[in-house]
Amino acid sequence: MKKILIACFALALSCSAMAENKMQTDTGMHKKMMMKSKMKMKDGVMMKDGKMMMMKGGKTMMMDKDMTMSNGTMVMMDGSVKMKDGKMMKMKDGDMMMMNGKMKKMPMSKM
Repeated sequence: MKKILIACFALALSCSAMAENKMQTDTGMHKKMMMKSKMKMKDGVMMKDGKMMMMKGGKTMMMDKDMTMSNGTMVMMDGSVKMKDGKMMKMKDGDMMMMNGKMKKMPMSKM
């Protein structure tokens, strides 16, 4: 009877250790995923709350001058965009222009 009780206790202890180990692994994976998503934030400009913001090196700041992207697209401080083909457009909240001149829509969760 003592052996069965000891075996049950050892089994319960090992299951607890495995659960804790899995929890630590899950937390570690979550942190790594969060870091990757933050690192994915590329350089560019975006319209946020009606203001033009510039992202550079993982930092976000107010856009302080008009910018020309690598493909020739020009982005003005008021959110006006002159595409490389001469077409004009206005950026809306959540619009993001990458440094290569490609437009993206930011997911609301990242804003």
